[in-house]
Amino acid sequence: MFDCGEGTQTQLMKSSLRPGRLTKIFITHLHGDHVFGLPGLLCTVSQNSSEDRSPVEIYGPLGLRKFLRTALHLSRSVLGFQIAVHELWHDRKPEDIDGIVGWSPSYVAEDEPHPQEVGGRNIHSNEQGYWELCREGGLSVCAAPLRHRVMCFGYVITEDPLPGKLLVEKAKSLGVPPGPLYARLKQGHTVTTPDGREVSSAEVVGPSRPGRKLVVLGDTADSSLVAPLARDADVIVHEATNEAAHQEKARANGHSTPGMAAEFCQEVGGRRLILTHFSQRYRGEGEEVGEGEEGVGKLLGEAQEALNGTGISVETADDFKTFVIPAKKT
Repeated sequence: MFDCGEGTQTQLMKSSLRPGRLTKIFITHLHGDHVFGLPGLLCTVSQNSSEDRSPVEIYGPLGLRKFLRTALHLSRSVLGFQIAVHELWHDRKPEDIDGIVGWSPSYVAEDEPHPQEVGGRNIHSNEQGYWELCREGGLSVCAAPLRHRVMCFGYVITEDPLPGKLLVEKAKSLGVPPGPLYARLKQGHTVTTPDGREVSSAEVVGPSRPGRKLVVLGDTADSSLVAPLARDADVIVHEATNEAAHQEKARANGHSTPGMAAEFCQEVGGRRLILTHFSQRYRGEGEEVGEGEEGVGKLLGEAQEALNGTGISVETADDFKTFVIPAKKT
C-alpha cells in the first residue's frame, strides 16, 4: 500500500482486498491526507489477522515512527501483530512553517516503542542520493526525494527479470519428460533425464524477459531527482492537483498540473501515466459537477493534449479502479 489518508480503512473494507494480507506500507510524506488514516488502518488489519502473521513493515520519512507511536500509545491501541517502522533519514529541514517563527518540532522518536513494535531500520541514502528499501519476492523498492513543502518521496518498484519460456518440443526431443523436471529447468537448473543425459536450462529455455517497473510519486512540484530511477517505467502514478491555468499556485504549494506530469513521464520514457491527487474542485467520473467545479475530465484532457502523438497512454485514478500491468513478452 502506498499512503494512507483518512478513509482508507473504510474504502479498503468495501473493496475485494483482504486487509489481513497487507504486509508493507509506504508513506510518501507526513501531510495529513497521506498519513492520518494509518493508525486506524493498523487497527482494522489487526481485527482481520491471525496471531502468527509476520510483522507489517512500514516505510516513510523521518518522523513517521514518532507519529505512529504517539497515536497508538495515547489511544492505548493494542495490535494483534507486530509492526516495524523503517524511516528514511535525511538532513532537509521542513519548509512549511507557514510563517510561524520557531516551529521546528523534533522528528526523532525518543519515547518507548509501542508494545507490538519491533526494531525498524534508520535508512540513509546511498552515494547516488536514493534510498534502497527492500527486496522480496522478485521485487525491489527504492525511493528518491521530491520537491514539496515537507520531505516527500517517490517510490520505484522494480520487478526482477522474468524467466524465459520453456521450449517444450526441444525439451522432449532431448528426452526430458513432462512433469517436475520442466519446473526445475524453468528455474535455471540442470536436470538428468531418465536415460542419464544431462540437460541444462540454457538448452531448453528462451531468453529472459525484462521485469516491470512501477513509479508511485507523492506530492511534487519537481520530480527530477527520481528521474534516473524512473527511466523506462511501465506505469507512472503522478499527482495532478490543479489545471494548467493554476500552475503558479500549484508550484507554490508544491504540486503539479497534468502538463507537468505529462512532461515528466515523457522525459523518463514512461509508457503509461496515471493521474491522481486532484483538488476537491474537480469531481470524479460520474459525479455531479456543481457551480464553481470542474470534472476530472478537464485534467485528463490537458494531459492527453500534452502527450498527443507520443504513444503514451494516460488515465485518471479513482477509488476501486483497477489497473493491470501486463508482463512483458520480450
